[in-house]
Amino acid sequence: MNKISKAVVTRLPRYYRYLDELRQQNVERISSKELSKLMNVTASQIRQDLNNFGGFGQQGYGYNVQYLYDEIGKLLGLDVKHKMIIVGAGNLGQAIANYGNFRNRGFEIAALFDKNPDLIGKKTAHGQILDIADIYDYVKKHNVEIVALTLPKGPAKRIAQKLVECGVKAFWNFAHTDLSFSDDIIVENVHLSESLMKLTYRISEKNDSKE
Repeated sequence: MNKISKAVVTRLPRYYRYLDELRQQNVERISSKELSKLMNVTASQIRQDLNNFGGFGQQGYGYNVQYLYDEIGKLLGLDVKHKMIIVGAGNLGQAIANYGNFRNRGFEIAALFDKNPDLIGKKTAHGQILDIADIYDYVKKHNVEIVALTLPKGPAKRIAQKLVECGVKAFWNFAHTDLSFSDDIIVENVHLSESLMKLTYRISEKNDSKE
């Protein structure tokens, strides 16, 4: 398979979400034209995206919703379990831990860590919050695939580097800093404030057009 563009990969979770909604509505088949109306993406774009992976549909027949949902799930790696820990058990960390859809998607939140003595030992749906001082021994003993970082930027870089040395290969980073490592370490940097600023830009742009 040729290297897939980042834009196509970014759209795959959207396809997966809409197909899940169609499954829940007991829709068995859908054409690219019908799907395009739901997703506000052109039918041509949908066909081009899916053709990167073999197409999955037949002309005049459309897509089998369940089959396409399952196949995109496999492309996204959701057909296997992914063990994840969360570093930073404040409001954001606990909100992520309590989001039930992650478990439905195959993500197992194995533990939460924090340095705050008021949080350490607190019971959650995923067990007690553990002392961050024990995190390096924990990841060495357990098959932790993903680390979610929901802590300040200063300790985030230092802790992430030590976790890489302990064998961690993937980070979901909410800290207010971009993490970057060698090519064999996967990082998804998520900046909530940047997303909000994109929204306020669009509000300003819309207001300016009215003047």
